[in-house]
Amino acid sequence: MASRTPKGQTRRQVFRFMRDRITDGLPPTVREVQEAFAFKSVQTAREHLENLVKDGKLVKTSGISRGYRLPDEIDLLPQAPVPLLGSVQAGQLTEAIEDPDGYIGVQQPHPPGKELFALKVRGYSMINAGILPGDIVIVRRQETANSGDIVVAMVEEEATVKRFRIVKGRPQLHPENEEFSPIIPKGELRLLGKVIEVRRYLDSMVLS
Repeated sequence: MASRTPKGQTRRQVFRFMRDRITDGLPPTVREVQEAFAFKSVQTAREHLENLVKDGKLVKTSGISRGYRLPDEIDLLPQAPVPLLGSVQAGQLTEAIEDPDGYIGVQQPHPPGKELFALKVRGYSMINAGILPGDIVIVRRQETANSGDIVVAMVEEEATVKRFRIVKGRPQLHPENEEFSPIIPKGELRLLGKVIEVRRYLDSMVLS
């Protein structure tokens, strides 16, 4: 009978939201769950997630902001080595992938033939999206994106992580920190890929 209560219904809705986001490749943060359901506090969202973990519907990885996974995803998917790139200059992405700084194991479903790479984040422009300096972003290489996607793009010969938006028909790169201004490219904007996962490590020894 408990599952028929409003709280039980909300928890099922939270699970469906988590399942859809995880399947899409970008597990939400606790704050994003709070915002999606208009909960009054982050703690309410956290309680729903922790109860889903207790019920065995989610698995939590400690130490990272997007640490919730589906149990089947953890148990069944093999890890694949993804190249970790440093600072990538314009025109050198292919060369950097061939000679990376190291590799990270990714247990992430993605369409066959879609190339993944990883970048270490510098700066504070995306902190409100839960992406902090030192985090590792896993990126699916692609040249297009939907408005609202978090992407890696080339700006002045450097790779940057921003939220991609179309404003009045023009592409822009928006930070997730009010102290930074949007980037409005004067020429053609080159997208390197879409961010599908964020990793945070408490230990710096993450390379193989």
